[in-house]
Amino acid sequence: MENKQWNVQIFISEDDQDAVTTATAMLSARDGRTYESVAHARRNPSDRPVPEIGDELAAGRALADLAARLIEDAAVDVARMAAARAR
Repeated sequence: MENKQWNVQIFISEDDQDAVTTATAMLSARDGRTYESVAHARRNPSDRPVPEIGDELAAGRALADLAARLIEDAAVDVARMAAARAR
């Protein structure tokens, strides 16, 4: 059995007021496909700034979107294979 490794990079940035955190999750698959998901976390203006919470929320949301994209692509691939077999 072949072992595989996929690496996801997450880039996180905050605006100047620490009110909006943006996370970009990027994955390059071995077959050449590249996936990129962007997500945000917004701080309530009445809350004190805690950058770690924004980082966690934005990164988690970006990873959740990335997971959904991978599952969607796998479903499309399965449907294509099923259609090819039916011919």
